[in-house]
Amino acid sequence: MNEVENGDIFLLVKKRAEAIGIKTILVATTSGATGLRAADAFKGYNVVVVTHSHGFREKDKAELLPEYREKIVAVGGKILTTTHAFGGVGRAVRNKFNTYQIDELIANTLRIFGQGTKVAVEIALMAADSGLISVQEDVISIGGTGNGADTALVLQAANVNSFFEVKVREVITKPRL
Repeated sequence: MNEVENGDIFLLVKKRAEAIGIKTILVATTSGATGLRAADAFKGYNVVVVTHSHGFREKDKAELLPEYREKIVAVGGKILTTTHAFGGVGRAVRNKFNTYQIDELIANTLRIFGQGTKVAVEIALMAADSGLISVQEDVISIGGTGNGADTALVLQAANVNSFFEVKVREVITKPRL
């Protein structure tokens, strides 16, 4: 269960963003509900809503619901739908040969800080690789555990091919494990 409700986390994030001058907010979403709440909460910011790739759970199917997509874009949010930085071909290798690859080992290592931490770092890599954020500026990245949002990090992203250049500057909030 999330210890910080979506509205509360967005208030914490907005307060911190204003205090340190951050203008870019990333948020993970599956159906689009959390993404829309974030896009509404952070009007005037560069809001990047990151979703699962098509076919993540079911072949040829997107999990982001069309009605949320339209509303997120209407309030000024950008939507990124792409392959997980820590779960592309490596996940296919695990599924086929029952062995882990380095990307999933990194993901599982980040999970020792919580699923939301792994998600927040991963979506920053994905947004950087897609050119929606700069790797030269700090952003706030919001992830969650299961559903909703429970973790927010101030970080400097990197491209996936430079993963070890990611800098987690601050933990705004994360649930107790």
